[in-house]
Amino acid sequence: MRAPFDYAIVRVVPRVEREEFVNVGVIVHAPTVGFLGCALALDRHRVLALAENVDLEALTRHLDAFRAVCYGDQGAGSIAALPISERFHWLVAPRSTIIQTSAVHGGVCTDPTFALRDLFKKRVA
Repeated sequence: MRAPFDYAIVRVVPRVEREEFVNVGVIVHAPTVGFLGCALALDRHRVLALAENVDLEALTRHLDAFRAVCYGDQGAGSIAALPISERFHWLVAPRSTIIQTSAVHGGVCTDPTFALRDLFKKRVA
């Protein structure tokens, strides 16, 4: 069965005023099959090349929190308890912080897990 999905690229923007970023992940939402997933990988060297004074430990904690909200982990607070569509919209909402997402794009797939891995491979890795 083919299912529509939405996705956004997760970016680290170490110096918001410069608008430079490093793609660090992908988030995929396929509501008709009840799927919300993300793949995240921080390339520390690329981030440090843009801003050598970034607190990588804090950044890693923030990315872990992003992942926890995506997957609805109980320890991630009230946002993580929301239905998957609401979590997706919260995660991709525009922000002026170090972790941002691209515009939301759409597609169709037969397996959202495969689509997530494929998008990560093509847009991040």
